Formats: sequence, structure tokens, C-alpha cells
Amino acid sequence: MKIARYRTVNGTVAWGLLDDNGSARRLPATPFDGLEPTGTVDTGFTLLAPAETPRIFGVGLNYVSHIAESGAETPKRPLIFMKPPTALADPEQPIVYPKEGEHVDFEAELTVVIGRTARRLSQDEALSAVLGYTCANDVSERIIQAEEMGQGALVVCKGFDTFCPLGPVIATDLDPTNLELKGRVNGETRQSINTSDLLFSVAELVSYLSQAITLLPGDLILTGTPHGVGPVQPGDVVEIELEGVGILRNGVVAE
Repeated sequence: MKIARYRTVNGTVAWGLLDDNGSARRLPATPFDGLEPTGTVDTGFTLLAPAETPRIFGVGLNYVSHIAESGAETPKRPLIFMKPPTALADPEQPIVYPKEGEHVDFEAELTVVIGRTARRLSQDEALSAVLGYTCANDVSERIIQAEEMGQGALVVCKGFDTFCPLGPVIATDLDPTNLELKGRVNGETRQSINTSDLLFSVAELVSYLSQAITLLPGDLILTGTPHGVGPVQPGDVVEIELEGVGILRNGVVAE
């Protein structure tokens, strides 16, 4: 099942279930309130980020190959940071290269969408709280990141407006331990990995966070990026592709 958030031709923002013909069976509210369509079928809509004002949890150094590439020490527990909901960007919405930007990287990521309120889940229970999965681009300004990390912080470098493109849809019934993830810039593949390379699995991440934080419907967990991250410039087009979900595409423009 593929769940979409979209804007109809008359400007209505709705959630719906995508069909193979490109139409959507509209839901009465959000997918966190139920997945029974209303009977209204929408066509000709524009896809939006499949989230509204979520809490966005990110995970650093979570692919074994990326840890080796970076020469970093393997984390003993998940390295968690957060991005503000104002960082969200829709599919096809431009990523704004900020005036302060000197070195801005793209990062392809498998993203978990939490479907229900959950607290202190075991790893065996963790996936029961997951609605589905989508693509994210954890855009990062590296010069600011290095300075922030030297002070024990990780906020502004990840938090600029448009630094979290998300979408194009939420896909359910996927196995997060065995999905192909790719990142491309201007059609050239820069990242290509199977999620079996994750250091901490989706189940481990959901369980870990839920021990301390009550997870809420619509929360996002960006599970980390593989090796191959690199810079983008205004004029570039970045594509994040996740097996079973589709392609998240965003151009880059100067502020």
C-alpha cells in the first residue's frame, strides 16, 4: 500500500491511497486515524511531503560502510540528533542553498514513519508501531556542522529550511532490513546500498528511542546515510530512490 499526501487541483490538501493508475482514494483524515477511504477519488494532484509538522529524529554513522569511509569510531549506541519540522520540503520543491552555505551535502536515507503512540517497546514489538517507510534527504552544511560538533551540538547545520526533502509516498509492508537505497546527483549514482548494512536496525532504533521518548503518530526517524555522500550546488538535481517507495526528486537553488 502507498499512502500519499497531496494538493488537489482546487487547492485542498488531503491524504489518500495511491492506485496503480495514478489516482488516489481519499482518506477522511490522516492515515494515523485510519486507512478506510471515503469513496472520493482524486486525480491530477500534486504530491506533498507525507508529513505535516513532525518531530524528525536523525541518526548519524549508522551504515557500516559509511563508518569505514569516514574513519570514525563505531558508535556503541545510536547517535541521535533532531531536525525542525520547518526543514521539510515537498517532492520537486527546490532545496535552498543558504547564503551561509560553503559545503552542502546530500544524504540519501530510509525513513521510518511512526503510526501510533508508543513507549518502551521491545525490539520484537518495535515494528508494530511503524506505519511505513519513505525517502528523505538529510541535507547538511558541513562547515557549520564541524564547528557545531566541536561544541557538542548538531542543529543549524541540519536545520535550514528545505534541508529535509521527504517523500514521495509512505509505503507499507516493506522489510526494512532488505531494501535497495540509491542517491543520485544529475543522474549519476553516488550512493548505492542495501539496508542490511545498517549498524542499528529499524527495530533497534524504534525500540531505543521509545525507552526515553513517547513516540507519536507521524514522528519520523531518518535512519542514516551510506557511503558516497557529497556536495551539491545550485542547478543540481538530487534523486533519492528507495525500493518499494519510489523516487524523491529535488533541484537545488541559491537563496
